[in-house]
Amino acid sequence: MLPSSPCGGGAGPGCSRTRPMAAVGALALARWPRLVAASRPLHVGPPSWAGHNRWSKVKNVKGPRDTARSRLFQRLSLMLRTAAREGGPDPALNAQLANVVEQCRAKNMPKASIEAAIHGAVLTDNPRRSQQDVRLILTRHGGTMAEGARHGFEQKGVVRVGPRDLQGHPVSLEAALEAALEAGAQDVCPDEEEEEEEEPALKFICETSALRTVRERLEASGLRPLSAAIEYLPRDRVPLPEGTREQAERLLQALGDCPDVVRLYHNIQ
Repeated sequence: MLPSSPCGGGAGPGCSRTRPMAAVGALALARWPRLVAASRPLHVGPPSWAGHNRWSKVKNVKGPRDTARSRLFQRLSLMLRTAAREGGPDPALNAQLANVVEQCRAKNMPKASIEAAIHGAVLTDNPRRSQQDVRLILTRHGGTMAEGARHGFEQKGVVRVGPRDLQGHPVSLEAALEAALEAGAQDVCPDEEEEEEEEPALKFICETSALRTVRERLEASGLRPLSAAIEYLPRDRVPLPEGTREQAERLLQALGDCPDVVRLYHNIQ
């Protein structure tokens, strides 16, 4: 049986629910309004073979990477539109929008794309369709919509900091802990969920009300903030047996590929 399943409901904008099996859950924030030395044979042929081989490598490596990057920019655009719609298009007057803009810049999203998303149209004219798309994904992977998932998560401010400081020097865990204490953060740990960076970023966790202050203090201490946002963090992690875990991972992957899902949270260990 698959333990996770997001849904809409009375929990807030774009929040999904899961059935309370083994206390495993996931939250998917969707774009609903308000709503992870042997020899080899030598082939002799015309020079075009070399070009063909190079193209194979480009196709097998660059293609999927570009697809993932395009999907990331699409989600960031949705986050920009959501923030702009709720708090206005001026980042100076909209703290949430300013945080998202910062995330976009950290991911090298073009300035023109950022501005187009902020001043773009409404997120979706058919929220029912978005909900049906998520429901279909759940059905295909053995999941169902259920109430109660949000109770397994809590909102926290999360500041992600680069693994190297503003001078380019690696940031040790000891230095990060000291910076966390000085900045007023509650905890700091490696950001293992970030897949694009070769070196894992550091994740500073704080109360939502202290997010901006913690970010500014970390930067003042010489660290390099990559993003600052309010996220849903699991209260407890739940281990799953191998077979069930693989099924849950397939569901999470399918939800992550859904264009209407902006952010996805789970409590699987």
